[in-house]
Amino acid sequence: MTPPNDSAFRRLASDLRGLAGMPPLWWSALYFFCLLTGYYVLRPVRDAMGAESEVAAVFPEAVVHWFAARGIALGEFTLQVLFSLTFLAMLLLQPAYGALVSRYARRVFLPVIYLFFIACLVAFYFIFDSGMSGRGMLFFVWVAVFNLFAVTVFWSFMSDVFDNAQAKRVYGYIGAAGTIGAVTGPGITRLLVERIGTANLLLISATLLGVCLLCIVRLRRWAKLREHERGEAGGQDHAMGGSILAGMRLAFREPVMRAFALLMFFGVGVGTLLYNEQAAIAQQFYPDSNARTAFYSGIDLAVNFTSLAVQLLLTRSLLNYLGVARVLLVPPLAILAGFALLLASPLPVMVALVQVVTRAGEFSLGKPARETIYTRLSPELRYKSKAMIDTVVYRGGDLSFVWLHKLLAAGGSKMVFGAGILAALGMGYGAWRLGRSQAALPEDRPAAAATAAVT
Repeated sequence: MTPPNDSAFRRLASDLRGLAGMPPLWWSALYFFCLLTGYYVLRPVRDAMGAESEVAAVFPEAVVHWFAARGIALGEFTLQVLFSLTFLAMLLLQPAYGALVSRYARRVFLPVIYLFFIACLVAFYFIFDSGMSGRGMLFFVWVAVFNLFAVTVFWSFMSDVFDNAQAKRVYGYIGAAGTIGAVTGPGITRLLVERIGTANLLLISATLLGVCLLCIVRLRRWAKLREHERGEAGGQDHAMGGSILAGMRLAFREPVMRAFALLMFFGVGVGTLLYNEQAAIAQQFYPDSNARTAFYSGIDLAVNFTSLAVQLLLTRSLLNYLGVARVLLVPPLAILAGFALLLASPLPVMVALVQVVTRAGEFSLGKPARETIYTRLSPELRYKSKAMIDTVVYRGGDLSFVWLHKLLAAGGSKMVFGAGILAALGMGYGAWRLGRSQAALPEDRPAAAATAAVT
């Protein structure tokens, strides 16, 4: 008997054979694999610091004394303080990033960003080795900044390399390479951390970022070919120009960017509410730390394997046959149904199910659908405004909802999940607005529409 999903696997095998002669796909997949492997090597180290009960191991002595002098138990607000500092760092870094993008060509600023992150990892190697006070706070904030900036720059560069039709065909596979990296990274940390220590893990991550640099150099050829097709010749070799704050202004001025920002804010919100309430429910139902660890690891495994299956078997077909606008609506509708179920039955198994749907839907459908739209936007929107939305708006949503959860948690899980339904509706509205805005864009931007100058 032929398995019911045999045709899906046959289509996958046929498509991969057809893509075998497409070098930019494989260099891009290697790039994203190494990037996410490097990040997920670091993430367990960051999470362990965020969950540290001894505040003196996370914050500098001066910060601990400042809170103690005012009678504030810093340990009760560790994550809130760390998220607030992360948001502040994003705000402060936006003008610096805008200046880099405006004044230097992409062939310069793309490698510079990754060289900066590599230098930071080498510096942290010595900081961890020295046992410096406050290293936990500094590293937590830095990893959050690194993740958002490095990933948003990756997808911005992908929109240089691929056109809209190619993006619909290959972004699912590139995302799958990242998912494999998300599995490989924690495996490396779990296998090696007790053998070589935390500091040496940072050097492994730095090496992986070095491979990302190689991929950027190899992909530049196809990015330049795409520039000629778009009428943007010279973009890789000449500075973009414009204001260093153009990203912020464009995010408010352009309807498509406002829709991106709205979707991002509420999308992050539903995830933050769910993540924080999941921690409270897991602590209630699994008082043993080993049982909680098993619960969390089971969720992570389910998220990764579900994402991988959808990315390989469904993402390309859904983007091509349903279209970007409809695919954008799938994650918020699924999340809305999930929060309605949690409102009726806030049990760990239901929390785990909704968490898998939320995260897997974002990785396998929401992210690829959004990123294909950027292939049809100008360089200034792709690099400046996108970076602002993916960093400041993202962390702004995180910060807003982590404090909102702190307020709502006093009313119990039903209060939190009721707010989650409202946030899911906001996410759905943002997805609908983005679907309408992107429908007005040309399938591939012609030369006449290639710029959106903001000075």
